[in-house]
Amino acid sequence: MRFIASLAITAGLVAAPFAAQAASLHTDWEKYKATRAFNHLSADGQRAMVDILNAKQVLDAGQTEQAIPALYDATRRLTAAGKANAKFMAAETALHPAPQHPVASTHVPGTTPVTWIPVGGEIVGSETLAPEKKAAIATANSQLQAGNTQQAAQSLQVVGEDADFILALAPLEQTQGAINRASVFTEARNPREASAALQQALDGLVFVSEDFAETAIPAQGGRNAAPGK
Repeated sequence: MRFIASLAITAGLVAAPFAAQAASLHTDWEKYKATRAFNHLSADGQRAMVDILNAKQVLDAGQTEQAIPALYDATRRLTAAGKANAKFMAAETALHPAPQHPVASTHVPGTTPVTWIPVGGEIVGSETLAPEKKAAIATANSQLQAGNTQQAAQSLQVVGEDADFILALAPLEQTQGAINRASVFTEARNPREASAALQQALDGLVFVSEDFAETAIPAQGGRNAAPGK
């Protein structure tokens, strides 16, 4: 009996490192999947969306002068995003919006191919997730909205397979047009109309699944680290 007990203890001691290694590999794989998904994002496109959100917040507060630099940066960065590799041409009808974030029922998708820029994303999880995983997803989404993809991938390590990543695509020319209108209204000291133009840009986003991103959108590797100024 002592031999059997000793054998069981030995087996447990041997199995423990393998179990720890398997858990480590699983964590590394989940981190890799998140990083791979985020690598489809356009760094300049992400920055442009942050600029748009910042400008809209300022305009909603009734300020115009402070919104002008953000609108200028958004225009410049979208132009750069349109020249980079993280873009593709497609008709909106071919995008197949993610079920977690459908377009408005009144929206009529365009049938003419246009340029799309991957400008952001959202992590979604089920309502049955543990509170700590829901908190991690909320943190990661805030980090994504701020353009901090590396931090978002780190936050998602505790979530594992219990979350899906959906990608936000912006129609380049339509978004540029909305920013141009917002700039005109801003310079005319009309913050309400300027904010409405930026809302049109945000409403034009289409969210697609990670599977769609894998097949249609070029990955940018390490170049899409947390963007700076």
